[in-house]
Amino acid sequence: MEGKTFESKLPEGYKKALEIDAGTGKWAVIFNVIAIVVLVVVLAIAIPLAVIKNESVNIYQSPLALIIFLVSMLIYIVLHEIVHGICYKALTKQKLTFGLKLTCAYCGVPNIFTYRKTALISVLAPFVVFTLVFLPLVVWAYYFDSIYFILASILLGLHLGGCSGDLYVAYLLLFKFKAKTTLMNDTGPVMTLYIRED
Repeated sequence: MEGKTFESKLPEGYKKALEIDAGTGKWAVIFNVIAIVVLVVVLAIAIPLAVIKNESVNIYQSPLALIIFLVSMLIYIVLHEIVHGICYKALTKQKLTFGLKLTCAYCGVPNIFTYRKTALISVLAPFVVFTLVFLPLVVWAYYFDSIYFILASILLGLHLGGCSGDLYVAYLLLFKFKAKTTLMNDTGPVMTLYIRED
């Protein structure tokens, strides 16, 4: 196991500990509700900040800003999954799958079982990368224009809320399934954690 990033098949002596399906059922509902709550919280902070500047915040007055926002949102969704994929590919060299469901976009490595460290790096990478991109963007937009500030804040809120599933899996790997031998099978929408039975 030392130095290995994945197993091609589930080794003997492992049992399924938890399955998280972000594409259907209760997990899809939970993660999407969290995403909405996070977005509302971000806007509850951003809108008063824009109002304090004594600037009008009518996003419909700037069609260009709306177009830039919509294009940025679509590009972000794709890039978020590509960052997952870059990490998985760099650490495992295995075939990736990408897809889109009504409840989530996804990237996975369905034919292998990744060790805890590999899984942790791969699930956290988009959160780290895009938080470092969007926070400075929001600060810049605050001083540039209130409409862009609100739209950048929405993008940040969508990012933070959209990472709820990734952050939950990272929490599990950091605090509940801490053994280096923990394995995860990630099909994209479904992440299944396996632990040694001993």
